[in-house]
Amino acid sequence: MAKPTPERLRAALDDQLAALGEEPYTGPAARLADALIDAVVTAYAAGADPERAAVRLAVKLLLDRLAGQAPGKSVEVRVPPYAAVQCVAGPRHTRGTPPNVIETDPKTWVLLATGRLAWADAADRISASGARADLSPYLPVDPYEPR
Repeated sequence: MAKPTPERLRAALDDQLAALGEEPYTGPAARLADALIDAVVTAYAAGADPERAAVRLAVKLLLDRLAGQAPGKSVEVRVPPYAAVQCVAGPRHTRGTPPNVIETDPKTWVLLATGRLAWADAADRISASGARADLSPYLPVDPYEPR
């Protein structure tokens, strides 16, 4: 998955902040990704739908962090329509549908990955198949902690 450019991150972040009625981002460039994810979580917490570009980037960033934290090819995590990654060590598949697949919507993924929703509490919002289709040991992804 290609890393988004700082310009794309800043544009999506500033659009999301404007939609929340907040001022444009003035923090350090190194924190753009976290600020974007935080803004998307804030929109969800307010009962609003985040800006499409912001949620798309947040999903991709959080999936990328999961894949970095749990490297491997035994589980495919899908968040349509935005992205999918393979992660978790173990037997890998090479053709067709992988034996361990997790699929969820963008909101559920963002809340799971940031620790705002527990894996067990999201069972009705996740489609999971396969013996390794449980991400609870890997959530929340770094650097997020439940608040």
